[in-house]
Amino acid sequence: MIRIALVAAILSFVVQSRAETNTVRSLTLKECIQIALEHNLHIKVERLNPVIAQNQLSIAYSAYEPSFSSSATHSFNESPGGVDAQNRAFPGTVTHLDEVGANLGGFLPTGLSYDIGGSSNERRGLGSGGPFQSSDGLASIRLRQPLLRNLWIDANRLEIQASKKILKISEAEFRLQVMKIVTDVEFAYYELKLAQENARVQRLALKLATDLLDANKERVKAGTAAPLDEKQAESQVSSQQADVLLAEQSLSSQQNATKSLLSDNYAEWQDVVINPVDEITASTEKFDRTQSWNTGMSHRPELLQARLELERLGVILKYRRNQLFPQLDLIGSYGLNGAGSEFSDTYGGIRKGDGPFYSYGIALTVPLGNRAARGNYAITKAQKQQALLRLQQLEQNVLIEIEDAVTLAQTMLARVALTREARIFAEQALAANQTMYENGKTTSFFVLQFQRDLTAARLREIQSLADYNRALARLALSQGTVMERHNLNLNIK
Repeated sequence: MIRIALVAAILSFVVQSRAETNTVRSLTLKECIQIALEHNLHIKVERLNPVIAQNQLSIAYSAYEPSFSSSATHSFNESPGGVDAQNRAFPGTVTHLDEVGANLGGFLPTGLSYDIGGSSNERRGLGSGGPFQSSDGLASIRLRQPLLRNLWIDANRLEIQASKKILKISEAEFRLQVMKIVTDVEFAYYELKLAQENARVQRLALKLATDLLDANKERVKAGTAAPLDEKQAESQVSSQQADVLLAEQSLSSQQNATKSLLSDNYAEWQDVVINPVDEITASTEKFDRTQSWNTGMSHRPELLQARLELERLGVILKYRRNQLFPQLDLIGSYGLNGAGSEFSDTYGGIRKGDGPFYSYGIALTVPLGNRAARGNYAITKAQKQQALLRLQQLEQNVLIEIEDAVTLAQTMLARVALTREARIFAEQALAANQTMYENGKTTSFFVLQFQRDLTAARLREIQSLADYNRALARLALSQGTVMERHNLNLNIK
């Protein structure tokens, strides 16, 4: 009796200490999901992958940004005079050279490369013939357009198209990770609710056992019951107290597991007790395997990723095939010359356009053997075939996963009804047995047995409700409809 009272005091102290030091925060499942979307560390990490991929795409587009360069230099050269082979003296020379130039070049999405620029120089100084000054320069444009290799796709276009696919893949991966976290939060919420209900049921069972013990004590004192009945009741109370301690520990552990999904700073949640206020119910659903299959084929992020990877390899294969061709480029240039005694004369001549020049032609480069290009093409072709087979395998696995999820949900729904009936029958059986015990028609041994049966039936019903809701969450995950199930709009941009 002293031991039972001591354990009861410990239980009371634990519950009272938690109530005094912790802050209870009542949350619905929807609120938990929203908190996780904002604060879950894994989601924060995954959210940056589309940002990285977007910047990689911007880098790929930078290939079409023109580059501008300019220069301006001044040089000086003085040559001393001397005596030539005929012993004739010649004077030294002094030359000043000023050069300026500018250039704008880059690529267009057609593969065309361009180079627009101009340069001019001015020479002045003192030579053998006396002072001199001259200037010349030009302005020109040079173009090069591939006609075979690099015509329909080149390295720049490959990088852009591949980066677009990678961006979409990263967005699909982020969506997948969010779906998994949301499902984990839902699972944790049901587990927390289950642990909470388990603790409640165990405490209720303890109360039943304690009430029976008190009743047996009175009967033993009155001489209407044997001392064995009191000992059996004491044993049941001790056993039930142990179950309550385990239930409280399980509840505490599940609290921490739920907080880890919701928080990016555990210290803020350290003294918070989450109270899941949503009741676990069993909503009747209509399960259609074929419809679930069709939904999964169009919504699963993994399938979208696999299809995008297949498309990315298709782009690479297109590039590899183009590299099998010889390089045949159309080249051309056009420009204007200018000359005079000063820079201004040169620029004036260029503006007049009376000194044009141009060129055009083709340039052919044929790699002998071309084994590297042929090998790369064969490798990429095989990789694309592998990706196609992986996609087919993934589609098959998704169909099987969905079918298993549908079957599980159907089974769990039927189990809910059966466990509810079992709990009702257990309540009725205990009530009838207690009446018989009060009338002296049975012993406390059977009452204790019916109490244990009722506790087990209550736990099985709660467990079946949680299992059914987990099965629905698992079905939504297998179909790729987690976001739609919870009316969530995921803004990735």
